[in-house]
Amino acid sequence: MLALASPSQAQSFYSGDWSLTIGAAGMLVPQYEGDDTYHFVAQPLISFGRQGTQQRFTSRNDNISIGLVDTGTFRIGPTGKLVFGRDGGDSEDLIGLNPVRFGVEIGGFAEVYPTDWMRVRGEVRRGIRAHDGMVADLALDAFTDIAPDVQVSAGPRLSWANDHYFDAYYGVSPEESIASGITPYNPGSGLKSIGIGGAIKWDVTDTIQTSVFAEYSRLSGPAADSTLVRERGSKNQFLFGLSATYRFDFSL
Repeated sequence: MLALASPSQAQSFYSGDWSLTIGAAGMLVPQYEGDDTYHFVAQPLISFGRQGTQQRFTSRNDNISIGLVDTGTFRIGPTGKLVFGRDGGDSEDLIGLNPVRFGVEIGGFAEVYPTDWMRVRGEVRRGIRAHDGMVADLALDAFTDIAPDVQVSAGPRLSWANDHYFDAYYGVSPEESIASGITPYNPGSGLKSIGIGGAIKWDVTDTIQTSVFAEYSRLSGPAADSTLVRERGSKNQFLFGLSATYRFDFSL
């Protein structure tokens, strides 16, 4: 005999106590991926998950995400990233190259805590409108509390992308070469960058958190071989920033 779920069981996935964390980060970053000059940008920070599970670590690298499965030591769910446009108005280096339109990257994430002082997180995303490529990011962070409300963390980062992504950001067609003066380049898929990052976080209150962070990445593979980078940019990429977030707790 088939047993029907009760209303409370049917709603059990959505009901319960949840937390929404929102905020923003201000960062000094290259004018474009692979550039050797820098400018200031702002980035939203959003995370959504269940209460009652200890979220021991978050990073500015974490894109907008929803932890559908959250055990405290393991989280998995959808993730998304805003992708801002890029054209010749952003840098004279880009004049003559096809613009990258504003869009998003949509995919999934998973993170695990192998110990109580380390987190490993991976994201896989596909571009929509901005590009039609695939991007995969992997980050490992070790963290420790140097005071009850202050945490320091650091660890390596790795990023991979396919040829469609590299073509949008690093490729130079023969027509673009004539218009820009950059040597033609047709990239394939491969490792995009290897780097390291670190942060210091301060829990101002139970719901407000601020941080300072810095990262260094070395472009590799198709990105490092790009004529845009070799002729007008740099393989060495730096990032410095500040962030603040606020957590809302609520029930459904």
